[in-house]
Amino acid sequence: MVNQLVIENLKHRPVRTGLSILAIAFSVTLVLTIVGLSDGMLEESRDRARGAGADIVFRSPTASFGTGGGSAPLNQKLVPFLETQPHITMAAGVLIHSLQFPNSLHGIDLERSSRMAGGLRFIDGGPFQQESDIIVDEYYAREKKLKVGSKVALLNRDWTVRGIVESGKLGRMFVQLPVLQDLTSNPGRITQIYLKVDQPSNIAAVVADLKAKQPDYGVNTMEEVLSFFSADKIPQLGIFINVIVGISVAIGFVFVFLSMYTAVLERTREIGILKALGASPGFIVGILLRESLLLAFLGAITGIAFSFGTRYLFLAMIPASMQQKISPEWWPKALLIAMAGALLGTLYPGLKAAKQDAIEALSYD
Repeated sequence: MVNQLVIENLKHRPVRTGLSILAIAFSVTLVLTIVGLSDGMLEESRDRARGAGADIVFRSPTASFGTGGGSAPLNQKLVPFLETQPHITMAAGVLIHSLQFPNSLHGIDLERSSRMAGGLRFIDGGPFQQESDIIVDEYYAREKKLKVGSKVALLNRDWTVRGIVESGKLGRMFVQLPVLQDLTSNPGRITQIYLKVDQPSNIAAVVADLKAKQPDYGVNTMEEVLSFFSADKIPQLGIFINVIVGISVAIGFVFVFLSMYTAVLERTREIGILKALGASPGFIVGILLRESLLLAFLGAITGIAFSFGTRYLFLAMIPASMQQKISPEWWPKALLIAMAGALLGTLYPGLKAAKQDAIEALSYD
């Protein structure tokens, strides 16, 4: 009977109920979208690093994985030297120049990089033909509305899209290594070197050998590199997510508080009748709490549904810039956040309703 009363109360005021559900849904969507973007972009970076096909990454010890920022701390002559080391079958140097976040321009030896990665899979077009040629992945082409033959302005130069490849191989934009070296004033310099080992069982031995011979450089297995692409290894990201969660809880609290406070004012006579019929303060508070929890549950479900919508929008509009992952492990957390905000928002209105005098409530106009 009490549950039926709660449902009827919410149905009786559909506009206020709908707005409350939407307010909670937006706060839940905000949390899930931010978490999904951080997880999605890190996962996509891991996939592209894995797609390079390397077993070991050789780099400057101070360089960040997968980003260059225009720096080229390594001598390109290290590439043939490393290929002479035991169990190393192939080495490929790459120059990474950061552009507008989160994209970078990769200068590559196309033949070496393709062999190491198992071949770049062309959707349209083909390999480089001219110095001004650029190869882009399908996501970048979709976001920028590019096709083979299109012009792209980067680094104060016009490039011609020569090929469009499947995503997931090292980067999103590729030009010839010597061309990028000249443009960035890094002749004979590269950012990092990818190494291929003859047998997986020899990877650890090769890493130990290279660290002993080249102590001034960073040598990491690809598995170690992939482990760095996680929120646990990026403290600022965890802080950012916590801040967003706090803001979302505050949004949910404010809207539920306003909704429930308005509900108490609107139902002053109804509460007075219930108290006149013998309803205890706990009963009154219980009704309001059930209403807020039901609103929170419906808002959380709606917010989860909205997160699928935001993922679709990112994928359709800016797939090269933002990758959102659907994170089901955050759904229970989002539900708890919504319910916590709803309970906090109901606390004061509920206590206010419980303390109302029945006579005054009945005489309320």
